[in-house]
Parts: sequence; structure tokens; C-alpha cells
Amino acid sequence: MSDFIFYFKLGWEHIISLDALDHQLFVLALASVYTFKDIRKVLILITAFTIGHSLTLALSVLDIIRFSGKWVEFLIPCTIFITALNNIFQLDSINKSARINYYLALGFGLIHGMGFANAIRIMLAQDQKLGLGLFGFNVGLEAGQVFVVAIILLIAFFALNFLKIKRRDWIFFLASGVFALSVKMAIERLPF
Repeated sequence: MSDFIFYFKLGWEHIISLDALDHQLFVLALASVYTFKDIRKVLILITAFTIGHSLTLALSVLDIIRFSGKWVEFLIPCTIFITALNNIFQLDSINKSARINYYLALGFGLIHGMGFANAIRIMLAQDQKLGLGLFGFNVGLEAGQVFVVAIILLIAFFALNFLKIKRRDWIFFLASGVFALSVKMAIERLPF
């Protein structure tokens, strides 16, 4: 059980820590088009991301796939600004943007999983209970994402209902901010 708790904390910190800005921005970009009435859809969305993330993480830890860390670190902010840009382009059809985000979450989760794989590969590969470690990490990651989404939806609820910000304007504000920060990250992480 202590192995599970150790990896759960590792997964939780993977999204909650101050060093997880790229992960938090991606979840923000994905969740920004939703409100509390869409909570089920948002939970499915972040689970799709976790599935993609955990699949590549497992394949990488098992040394089935391996990619250059520099390229992965560059591609992660690219996935974020593509998702934010999708939200901006789909402002007049929010439901379409939300549907596309499911595919982005699953597909881009594959890239994000490779980002953490290099850090955790050695630790998990030396562990006798690889499956338990991956499971604990992914449960911690999912719990952290649910926590971040809850905060995003609470802030959105306040902004939309008390500050009376139009939903379209709210999504544009969030997507623009996420886009700007992720482009800056991508430029800083250019692999050449």
C-alpha cells in the first residue's frame, strides 16, 4: 500500500505542484469551454487525457517507445496553444469546440505522458510492482486534475454568474491567456 501512496502523491504533484504550469494550462484550455452543468463531460474529458497520458507513460517506462526529451518538452506547449487556438476559432460554436477537445485531450495526452516518462522511467523500472506504481500515479494524476477542474469551474461560475461576464468573452479571455503563455513556453523550449 505504501508504494501506491508514494506513486499517488507523485501523480498528484505532477499536476498540483508549482512546476506543473504546462499541465495546468492544458487542463485550463480543455476545461475553459465548460460550466458546472457539464461536469460529467469535463470528467470524461480529463479521463481521456489521463488515458492518453498513462498509455505513453507505460509504453515509455517499458522502453517500447522513446523520444527525445527536448522535442517532447517543446511539443507539450505546442499542444496547449493548439487547444487554446481551437477554443478561440470555435467561439461561435462552443459545443463543437467542446467535442473537438475530447480528441485533443486523448491525442495530446500521449505527448504529455512522454514528458514525465523520462523522470519516472528509472524509478518505475526498478520497482517490482510496475503495475501498482503506474496505477497509483494515474489515480493521483486524475485526482489532481479533478481538483484543478473544480477550481476552474468554480472561478467560471463566479465570473459568469456574479460578475455577469458573457460565456463567449470568458472563453476568449482564458484561451488568449493560455495561448500567450504556451507560445512563450514553446519558444523557450525550442529544441534546436
